[in-house]
Amino acid sequence: MRLLRVIKPGFSTSLQDLGRRGFAGSGVSEAGAADAYSLRIGNLLVGNPEGAAGLEMTLVGGTFEVLSGAVIAVTGSDFAPALDGRAIPLWESLLVKAGDVLSFGATQSGARCYLCVSGGIDVPEIMKSRSTHLLTKIGGLDGRALRENDFLHTFQRNHKDRELVGRKTPGEAIPLYSSSCILRVILGPDDDYFKKESIETFLSSYYVITESSDRVGLRLDGALLEHSRGADIPSEGVTTGAIQVPANGLPIILFVERPTTGGYPTIASVISADLHRVGQARPRDTIRFQSVSVEEAVELLKAQEGLIKAQKPS
Repeated sequence: MRLLRVIKPGFSTSLQDLGRRGFAGSGVSEAGAADAYSLRIGNLLVGNPEGAAGLEMTLVGGTFEVLSGAVIAVTGSDFAPALDGRAIPLWESLLVKAGDVLSFGATQSGARCYLCVSGGIDVPEIMKSRSTHLLTKIGGLDGRALRENDFLHTFQRNHKDRELVGRKTPGEAIPLYSSSCILRVILGPDDDYFKKESIETFLSSYYVITESSDRVGLRLDGALLEHSRGADIPSEGVTTGAIQVPANGLPIILFVERPTTGGYPTIASVISADLHRVGQARPRDTIRFQSVSVEEAVELLKAQEGLIKAQKPS
């Protein structure tokens, strides 16, 4: 069923779900939503499985003509969403009807906004996922960002989805976005490749996100980190959130479209509960790193999962 026609695509709008996990051994990273927390809650607000495909907008949103009635939810950062020119709330489910125009502006805070629709967006699965891997042109709509006059289809919807209209995310589950954030990390596995003073510098300095950052990784500018055993190591598997430091001494946070292996030492990794913060970080924002234990990281993730679970319809 046709649901939306793209009038304006925005800066970089793509279809994303929770990514194609399990293919790193074949050289394919997950992709998926940069802020999976917002996508998951948006889907629950409209009665979808958490991993249904939705639209991810980056920095500047798009404009869409509604072709058939549906329940929608807008989550993530504030892109000043409007329906026929009237402002609509974020983190809340609402009804749209055929002929409505849904529009988004530039971000007011954070980097990404999510549009979830009842039924989920219907595109073919590739490697068990509908997400767009923009770097390799896999998935979504022909592996690319949306264009003017693209049509988006939805799966068959639950006839009772209108009963979900008006559901709201409680305030304690809505993240706050700012131009400066603290990312909690677990040191290692290659922190022994750095001088003790560099570890201290890494954890006490502010870093600025550069303009050359994207879904592959966030390049940082700031205090240089000095290696103690050289900047090159045998290539090893890397994960989303790994922070590598090449020979120039400036950290790179590997993200959802990262390579699956790397040959630079990983000084630390962003904890799972904070990955959504990485997805909301913009160029010129500042970042500080805070070291936590594995046990603390597990408890923080459990708390976050509890917030998500609480949004599921009873």
